[in-house]
Amino acid sequence: MSKRIGYVSTLLALWVSTTSVLAGQTNNPFLGRWALTIPGGGAGWLGVEQKEGYLDSSILWGGGSVVPTASTMVDGEALHVTRMHKVERKNDAGDVVRTQYFTELITASISGDTLQLIQYRPHFNGVGVTRREFTGKRIAPLPPKPDLSQAQYGKPITLFNGANLDGWKLTNPRQANGWSVENGLLVNKPASHKGGRRVSYGNLRTVAEFEDFNLKLEVNVPRRGNSGVYLRGIYEVQVSDTYSRGLDSHHMGGVYSRITPTVSAEKPAGQWQTMDITLLDRHVTVTLNGQKIIDNQPLLGCTGGALTSDEFRPGPLYLQGDHTAVSYRNIVLTPIIK
Repeated sequence: MSKRIGYVSTLLALWVSTTSVLAGQTNNPFLGRWALTIPGGGAGWLGVEQKEGYLDSSILWGGGSVVPTASTMVDGEALHVTRMHKVERKNDAGDVVRTQYFTELITASISGDTLQLIQYRPHFNGVGVTRREFTGKRIAPLPPKPDLSQAQYGKPITLFNGANLDGWKLTNPRQANGWSVENGLLVNKPASHKGGRRVSYGNLRTVAEFEDFNLKLEVNVPRRGNSGVYLRGIYEVQVSDTYSRGLDSHHMGGVYSRITPTVSAEKPAGQWQTMDITLLDRHVTVTLNGQKIIDNQPLLGCTGGALTSDEFRPGPLYLQGDHTAVSYRNIVLTPIIK
């Protein structure tokens, strides 16, 4: 059987078969949050939940945001999730003459706390399907909110010495390095190449890895600037020029696409801003420019661009450098030892 015929047959079977798990059933083993290792080794996330009379899910695929899926169903002992892809067909003049939608299918079988998944991704020219296997692991339930007043801290660690990049390296050494030290500042200047081949600039990470901690730093974001601070290489606290744009999880100080700040505390572009971030027991607190904007909130999973989906291992601090220019200074991390 060809890949295309098999893909179409699988989709048709989903819609005509009788599901063995009714919407009201509560013993669905697929319910919960799953750390994915997607094809190619990147970090992903899948959340499956029972809502009022139906199943629903959301997914993170490598970069970008956590987004709702198009459909979620259980058929026999398999989970089936679909994602929709919008493709605009343009003529030689660049005008859109046709919009088409392609359905990507992800199927999963379960064994204990492990998922075995298969992605069936259609080719957007309408010919063929790519089939790729990957895995998922159930994420353990979140602990109660930690009592931050009882946290015990170790000795503060100055991560940036103001003189050179000792203790730092690119997350991907094959990418271009736009990071340097200027006048005691850690700066990123990804050069633009108008009309030429796009250059892929790298993110900068600490060589050392950490578990729970408090992090203090200062950042200066230019107009339309975009960066990010990744805690343990897993959770991105957004750094962006979003002054006066309202509350959004994609705005300054938010946990990207996961936690929306309660207060807009960012300053206009070009000014130095302070961040004070505490990560403890998969809960995060963010104080921006002296205002607490996220108060001990739970982290449900990795964010786009994470180095791994495994939330139970130490990881580096990393600064996003693949978007725009940005400057950092006074980066100090204090480990939480108990």
